[in-house]
Amino acid sequence: AAGRSRRMDVVLVDTAGRLPTQKHLMEELTKIRRVVTKADITAPHEVLLVIDGNTGQNALAQVKAFDEAIQLTGLVVTKLDGTAKGGVLAAIAREKPVPVYFIGVGEKLEDLQTFSAREFAQALLGS
Repeated sequence: AAGRSRRMDVVLVDTAGRLPTQKHLMEELTKIRRVVTKADITAPHEVLLVIDGNTGQNALAQVKAFDEAIQLTGLVVTKLDGTAKGGVLAAIAREKPVPVYFIGVGEKLEDLQTFSAREFAQALLGS
């Protein structure tokens, strides 16, 4: 409603970091989604989860929990410039196929890159 009253085309909701084990915070996310949908029946148009590429297999549990709570439409995977190889993305693709839109490979704005599955697979396999 606030976005509509200000004639905005895009409204971003950035929530504080939370873990799937924090049930009350996950329920809060579900409530936020309900409120947004109540204001605009077609909203939200995108629900992106930003995950740390260093979390390994825990990322899969996060994706499952957040998708169940708020129906994810995509992922942004950060910190793929460090020791993380990002192999967990294969597990996510198999278990919970949520598209990856962007990857972060550094700290600068230009280090946020559009995800290419082909380039990612080549880098992962070293070819």
